Amino acid sequence: MQVQFVVFHRPGPAWVAGVPFREQPGLQAHVDHYRVQAAAGKSFGGGPFLDETSGGMMVFRVGVSREDVEAVASSDPTVMSGLLLFEVRPWFNAHAAFAS
Repeated sequence: MQVQFVVFHRPGPAWVAGVPFREQPGLQAHVDHYRVQAAAGKSFGGGPFLDETSGGMMVFRVGVSREDVEAVASSDPTVMSGLLLFEVRPWFNAHAAFAS
């Protein structure tokens, strides 16, 4: 079984109530941080949940360790500022297994 890791983000203590996700202060730094991961081939998907207040997620590729994912998530500028909190969870991509 090939395990991948998913980072779930949710609003943190610095989240501004009533302000849409894309308008939260400092959000562009979060986008840029994960764009680097995608360009390096570490992550392949993610984004905000559409209900605007429950955060979002990022999915990392097979082979990226939990430790590496936690290091990426904890160094996210929006996590460091308290705008977002994160949780790393292991995930099995069953659809990928069907394709093999």
